[in-house]
Amino acid sequence: MNLKAIIVEDEQISREILKKYLVNYCPNVTVVDEATNVDEALQLLRKSDIDLLFLDVEMPYGTAFDLLDKVGDRDFETVFVTAYDQYAKEALNQQAAYYLLKPIEIDELIKAVDIVKSIKEREEEVNIGLSVKEQDSSQLNDKITIPTQEGFEVIPVKDIIYCSADDNYTNVYLANTHKLVSKTLKHFDNMLAEKGFCRIHKSHLINAAHVTA
Repeated sequence: MNLKAIIVEDEQISREILKKYLVNYCPNVTVVDEATNVDEALQLLRKSDIDLLFLDVEMPYGTAFDLLDKVGDRDFETVFVTAYDQYAKEALNQQAAYYLLKPIEIDELIKAVDIVKSIKEREEEVNIGLSVKEQDSSQLNDKITIPTQEGFEVIPVKDIIYCSADDNYTNVYLANTHKLVSKTLKHFDNMLAEKGFCRIHKSHLINAAHVTA
């Protein structure tokens, strides 16, 4: 699998080193763009469809965490690249795929890319599975299929009360339970927008059929 990447790093020499390492040791990664600060990166991410973000923590006009908060729902994986190890816990809270310390060790970089590749391959398998299931039966028009640890689960749309974002995951709330699904809220918004659901907040998607006056 080929991965499209953006590098966000304010130091030019660090960007050049990372690009050189990727060319030489991770040929399945293509760097499609670069940014030197939060504002530049935000503009790129809003118009780019990427798989992987290499992200420095400390930058002009904000931090990596400011950027991720502004991006909101995201379909790409993040690899932090920093000279400081004190941000590891916060990076973990942001669902980072990997945390690289400068100076970058080639073996660590290869490991980070392999992890992201595995994540994206699993996502692709799930998406293919969903597509096949949706094509198999017209009865799924009023149902959705979600990935679970056991495989797939079919849920009637009418039974969903609302969905809420949890970083790169979504909580799908039913009458007596909820499901934590490894898909972004944006994914569910796209899937349910024409089935009577409304995005009332960046973190909440509701079923209008369950709204009472």
